[in-house]
Amino acid sequence: MGTPDFAVESLRILVENNYNVVAVITAPDKPIGRGQKMGMSAVKEYVLANASHIPILQPEKLKNPEFLAELKSYQADLQIVVAFRMLPEVVWNMPSLGTFNLHGSLLPQYRGAAPINWAIMNGETETGVTTFFLKQDIDTGSIIFQEKEPISLTDNVGDVYVRLMHKGARLVLKTVQAIENGSYPQEPQDESQHIHHAPKIFKETCEINWNQPLKKVYDFIRGLSPYPVAWTMLGDKNCRIYRASMVENPTPPSPLSVSPQTTQAKRAFYTDGKKYLHFQCTDGLLAVEELQLEGKKRMGIEEFLRGYRLENGG
Repeated sequence: MGTPDFAVESLRILVENNYNVVAVITAPDKPIGRGQKMGMSAVKEYVLANASHIPILQPEKLKNPEFLAELKSYQADLQIVVAFRMLPEVVWNMPSLGTFNLHGSLLPQYRGAAPINWAIMNGETETGVTTFFLKQDIDTGSIIFQEKEPISLTDNVGDVYVRLMHKGARLVLKTVQAIENGSYPQEPQDESQHIHHAPKIFKETCEINWNQPLKKVYDFIRGLSPYPVAWTMLGDKNCRIYRASMVENPTPPSPLSVSPQTTQAKRAFYTDGKKYLHFQCTDGLLAVEELQLEGKKRMGIEEFLRGYRLENGG
């Protein structure tokens, strides 16, 4: 059970190791883009192109009696969930060997829908992947295996996502092999530690608050890049920031107001011959390196500044 490309790698490794995948459950097709053409999930695309003998189920509702009857008819020994949605007990409790999930964090840390984003936004230097058996409360079941993955200061979500996708697929294979052999650990999650959560991220929560320390703003930007992307207002336009860096030993020139009518009034950007764009945080300057202004394409900072008219005659 899975939908995005993060799940494809786990499915691929099972297919290529000749496991009997009796069915794949993925999200229904949905309209995408301006043309609203029907698009399919990455998992469905993989099955159609590489394993067309595998039936594909795309239920709107997981408690639908027809779906439940069809799922039961496959008599699966084991169900594997990778980047899907919450399952009702009637589904996860169906197979004789249970249902396990691959999660992109070191549980119990970062339970929730966006573990990779939140780990980076919180400035973590390490994350990982966990396989665990599903139970009633989300992301709380007994841990089977975990593997760690370092996060460097320059990593963004896209970088860590790809590494965890491949590491997670190998962990799924290891977990299936262990369950097949009847010898695998089941460790309860340690509830005594302080637990960070990873709730779903919405556009409104992606706005940059410049009234924070430089490192926190920097982590926020890379923790949302390349998706869903941190944003701020530049003049009267929405500006998405994909890549930035922290300025070392800055010599601040005269500031130009970004948005005088808002709480951003004290934030400022600076330029020197249209070469760079800096925003003031509470304890330093953040240099924007790649951005996308509303109505424009994504571009590097020098290309952007060549065509952007600065405010206040700057």
